[in-house]
Amino acid sequence: MALPLSKGDCTRWFGPAGLRMFNKAWINLAILLVPIALIFDAPALLVISAFLITSVTLAWWWTRSSLKAVSFERALGERRVFPGEIVNLTLRIANEKLLPLGWLSVEDRWSLALPLQDGEIFPSPSGQIGFFRTAFSVRWFERVGRRYQIRCTRRGFYPFGPVRLRSGDIWGLFRQDQVHGNLDWLIVYPQVLPLEALGFPPKEPLGETKATWRIFEDPSRAVGIRDLRPEDGFRRIHWKASARRQQLQVKVFEPTTSKNLVVFLNVATFERYWEGTRPLLLEKAIAVAASIASHGVEDRFLLGLMANGSIPHSDQSIKVLPSRRPDQLARVLEALAAVTSFTTSTLEALLLAESPRLPWGATLVVVTALVTEDLLSALVRLHDVGRRLVLVSLEDEPSCPYSVPPEILVYHLPASELPFDESLLGEPGEWEPEVAPPLRFAGGGE
Repeated sequence: MALPLSKGDCTRWFGPAGLRMFNKAWINLAILLVPIALIFDAPALLVISAFLITSVTLAWWWTRSSLKAVSFERALGERRVFPGEIVNLTLRIANEKLLPLGWLSVEDRWSLALPLQDGEIFPSPSGQIGFFRTAFSVRWFERVGRRYQIRCTRRGFYPFGPVRLRSGDIWGLFRQDQVHGNLDWLIVYPQVLPLEALGFPPKEPLGETKATWRIFEDPSRAVGIRDLRPEDGFRRIHWKASARRQQLQVKVFEPTTSKNLVVFLNVATFERYWEGTRPLLLEKAIAVAASIASHGVEDRFLLGLMANGSIPHSDQSIKVLPSRRPDQLARVLEALAAVTSFTTSTLEALLLAESPRLPWGATLVVVTALVTEDLLSALVRLHDVGRRLVLVSLEDEPSCPYSVPPEILVYHLPASELPFDESLLGEPGEWEPEVAPPLRFAGGGE
């Protein structure tokens, strides 16, 4: 994805472009040597003067042409991975001209949160972003490449780029910079574990999913017959059974219902969310939500996600509506990878506002690092209107008694006992203010 970069962006990120080691005094010296050579009859000084002028002219032309027809490519082996995985990254340089490059310096902006194996990323003033530097020597019409390995240690969206190319003449008199604004993104999903490993029961961990009322009927699955009623249509009449019983009979079909699962994630880790955040606790809540979402897809639920956190570079809450899309789990995990500690509202406000827009038979799973009385009151209100609810609490010690109806499933999973690898639960790097990550889920869930 190419992004335009202003001159100010280049200067702020990389320093002044086109820096030179040449000094104009050299030209003045070459010109001064001419009359001195004529006065003192010194041909050697004329040779030195001609050499200086010719070398400077050639070096200037070489530098001006050095980065023409030069292309840079950054290729990621994978663009969506889980924590702990290794990603191959290849840098390729192509020189599509007759003039060779005696030296070419490459300085690429990478995230410090992604360790580079067998290499080093130099820090920069802009937080979690650093510089990776390397150098090439490229002959005419040649393509060269180098491969590196990156270990993905934290969830999040990580930009690669823009990149600065620097080259010049072989004497080092001049040098020229060129900034390529092509960005590549690496998405690291949260950790995902089986629900049994987290402490959920092996059978129906999210409660009974069998429909207790007939919402839809499958006309291809007849289960019996009954007497005709005034509201029945003629297409339902079973003519052979009616002839046998000498009374109109209609077919009875098996009821069907779409299983919907919507995970509500509480980003707040304090009762007053403006007081701050506990990063490790938030990361565990996100990982639990990801594990529940993965189980939902395996159990053929229509999966959705709501969170009272914001999309990066936006103040809108994260919403992925239930959908039958084949990539729905990837979209939900992508949304969880983008969660930051910024809280847009309380979870109970999000629950009460969004539940009327969700399918009636959906199972609402609330994942929260703390349970407040206001949240319990909201769950009771939703239960009273017929919602199916599951509460997953990560509190080590409950802050208030869970006084909810028995129909609401409650799981208490102390965060300190969850089997996640805490070395892969570090807080993701800060977002860059210049660019926003490409989010597929931002357009809705259908």
